[in-house]
Amino acid sequence: MFDNENKPTGVKRIHLATLNSLRAFKWLYHNESAFKQELLLLLIAIPITFIFDITMKEQMVLIMAILFIIFTEIINTAIEAVVDRVGLDIHPLSGLAKDLGSAAVMVSLIIATITWVVVLV
Repeated sequence: MFDNENKPTGVKRIHLATLNSLRAFKWLYHNESAFKQELLLLLIAIPITFIFDITMKEQMVLIMAILFIIFTEIINTAIEAVVDRVGLDIHPLSGLAKDLGSAAVMVSLIIATITWVVVLV
């Protein structure tokens, strides 16, 4: 049972939050193929940024554009998990929530693509 009056603070809170985040990343890696694909994209993109004659700031912008895709995928997966937790029955609002999460991932992909094109062209 969660005790709102006796929540961990300080370093203990940071430690527990880190463990929760690592558990979430592990779950994503084992259960979400899109997350694996985006992680692979990040691992490919990082060394690619060193090939081009661009500044360190531009390299960081390119890498952050890929991280933004991963961030959006995590939020999308969280939305899907909450919708599925509420109920697995087909409902227009459940479908809309999932579609909106998917649209957010698509927008992040468009932003990343435009960012890479603008920086590299």
